[in-house]
Amino acid sequence: MAESPYLANHFLIAMPGLADPNFFHTVTYICEHDADGAMGLVINRPLDMRLDDVFEHMQLNASDPYIADLPVYQGGPVQPERGFILHQPLGGWEATMQVTDDTGVTASQDILAAMAEGKGPSRALIALGYAGWGAGQLEHEMAENAWLSGPADPRVIFDTPVEKRWEAAAALIGVDVNLLSGDAGHA
Repeated sequence: MAESPYLANHFLIAMPGLADPNFFHTVTYICEHDADGAMGLVINRPLDMRLDDVFEHMQLNASDPYIADLPVYQGGPVQPERGFILHQPLGGWEATMQVTDDTGVTASQDILAAMAEGKGPSRALIALGYAGWGAGQLEHEMAENAWLSGPADPRVIFDTPVEKRWEAAAALIGVDVNLLSGDAGHA
């Protein structure tokens, strides 16, 4: 079976020389990628915000202090006012994009209400905004060596400390990003 040219359920790992402040040293989980473009969530840019702040804005009360204290991430520069929950298991929420058999991205309020009641998914990353690429844009950036890519591992998303996710995602494909040069060069 031929390997798909698309990168859904992959990590995009910013190369050290990627100077765009939106993506410097980031790991982006690609949720959707096809001929029309790509959408992903940056998983290592925590904001100075907790899920309880979101609950308060929505007039919800968290039943579990652990859930209330979950960090909120800057998912990307597109629509930073819009929330997304990257989660496992998939569940049956109103507006869920299925990425894998057990991973989804939900953008509806019902998942947040369930989380406030302690009935949400067992693993979740909350993000405001997303990263988006138009048709051919991500492929062009890959050809320009702006990104490394490799299959995603939920342990990096949900279990790895945020400050180690960039290195951990690269290590999955055998790369030590700290040994890469930030300078572009041509042989």
